[in-house]
Amino acid sequence: MPAGKRDYYEVLGVSKNASDAEIKKAFRRLAMKYHPDRNPDNASAEESFKEAKEAHDVLSSEQKRAAYDQFGHAGVSTAAGGGAEAHGFGDIFDSVFGDIFGSQGRGGGQRAHAGSNLRYDLALNLEEAISGTTIKIRVPKLVKCEICSGSGAKAGSRPVSCPTCNGVGQVRMQQGFFSVQQTCPQCRGNGKIINNPCNACNGQGRVRDSRTISVKVPPGVDTGDRIRLAREGEAGEQGAPAGDLYVDVNVREHEIFTRKGSDIFCEIPISFTAATLGKDLEIPTLDGKVKLKIPPETQSGRLFRLHGKGVRSVRSSAKGDLLCRAVVETPVNLNRKQKDLLRQLEEAMTENDKRHRPRASDWLAGVKKFFDNMTR
Repeated sequence: MPAGKRDYYEVLGVSKNASDAEIKKAFRRLAMKYHPDRNPDNASAEESFKEAKEAHDVLSSEQKRAAYDQFGHAGVSTAAGGGAEAHGFGDIFDSVFGDIFGSQGRGGGQRAHAGSNLRYDLALNLEEAISGTTIKIRVPKLVKCEICSGSGAKAGSRPVSCPTCNGVGQVRMQQGFFSVQQTCPQCRGNGKIINNPCNACNGQGRVRDSRTISVKVPPGVDTGDRIRLAREGEAGEQGAPAGDLYVDVNVREHEIFTRKGSDIFCEIPISFTAATLGKDLEIPTLDGKVKLKIPPETQSGRLFRLHGKGVRSVRSSAKGDLLCRAVVETPVNLNRKQKDLLRQLEEAMTENDKRHRPRASDWLAGVKKFFDNMTR
């Protein structure tokens, strides 16, 4: 944690599992207390206000909050570094108190209605997730109207400056000791109005359609990873910026391998004789076939580690391992001759049972001791 920088949850006075509503409520309380309009020429209050703003900026964003929870201030240093100075008190006031006063900003500039962000669930098989791939997806969304080029105005006309706010997009309102700027009710903050709206989009500058988008999946992604495609969300109103598209990755179950982080796990069924006498087996890996030496007297559940045969995740340059668990398979569907041979083997081992089956002998001795203690 950088020197002098307090924990953001501590700044707002909320727990680490606080909801978005609790975070917003906590910041409102601090903003009302330390706002510069209520504390003129008070440098200490201004610093407290900036600190609360920076904490709110990070914790109110799903992506920034996840990065902060995992890496602390270092994970959001770029995103949060500007603090209150980067956005100005007008943007702060708008983001938190806009729903109270109807404000869309206090800085005097008009605000465009940007497009909404979209989310897409992308299912991949394990091989695609590990090696990376490029996949085309079809996304239904609002797109820019081609008839009016997104302006919302009919061909041959164009939006004109709003007479109510003189193109500013906001009008000044007095709320007690607060003097705030409220969104212009006529142009809804755009600063312009459309007298002759486009027939294709009804003046919105966007229409409902779908688009094919190429998603480049980096090698090593896993379930829960998210890919952000900037400006691939819904188009904004009347030429405003588009939102973003977030592609959430989900890796399908594999018939052989199970992934845990950078390691790959699999179970290898081996015969009773292979486990007893030992055997060289040919097993699959993500890089092709390799030979695995099963030593004599291998017990079911033994784990064999093949270094460097796992996955290189998107967050690490190191490659994981392949861990193979031996599962001794009990013979089934035996004929009479095979059963007789097993009985002969059983009788031969019984003569020196503790030597051939030490775990079973120790377990039986423990059971006997348990019952002896119960009958005393």
